[in-house]
Amino acid sequence: MLNVTYTTASACASTPQTTFPFRIARRTMKSYQAKTGELDRQWYVIDATDAVVGRLAAQIAPILMGKHRPTYTPHIDTGDFVIVTNVDKVVFTGNKWEQKSYQRFSGYPGGQRDEQAKKLFARHPDRILKLAVSRMLPKNKLGRHMLSKLKLVVGPEHTHQAQQPVVMETIKGRPAAEGLRAAATV
Repeated sequence: MLNVTYTTASACASTPQTTFPFRIARRTMKSYQAKTGELDRQWYVIDATDAVVGRLAAQIAPILMGKHRPTYTPHIDTGDFVIVTNVDKVVFTGNKWEQKSYQRFSGYPGGQRDEQAKKLFARHPDRILKLAVSRMLPKNKLGRHMLSKLKLVVGPEHTHQAQQPVVMETIKGRPAAEGLRAAATV
């Protein structure tokens, strides 16, 4: 909706009053701010079989934040729920299973632990994807609330059929060697 307000030329600092005795129209736009209770949450289900962890997390994080909606508001949780099945079948590119490490700290002196990606994956297969997504979300209360809408499932079956989730396609595969060479020449 467009609001038009009129002001005299004397209100304009750059123009003298005697030169422009007519009115100048100024237009203002109203912006939309989403409210907490007025959004309908939708559920999506994604199959993570052979999906690269970073690319999958980059696809999930905007949905949790609500950036896929035209009503996105940064300080309101406008995101949807995401169910990820087969999180035990995600892959890393390169040699990250051996090279990538995850740190945690107990809070006590000498309590910092460093763990290789393949060892963390053997203990908790869902934790690698959860950490990747959480690092793409805001680091505050709102980000923790957004992360609670992520449901990670080891295996193909999930328990959220009652919400009638919409199936989404994942960005799968790795860039081909030809594609890398073509991007380097451009």
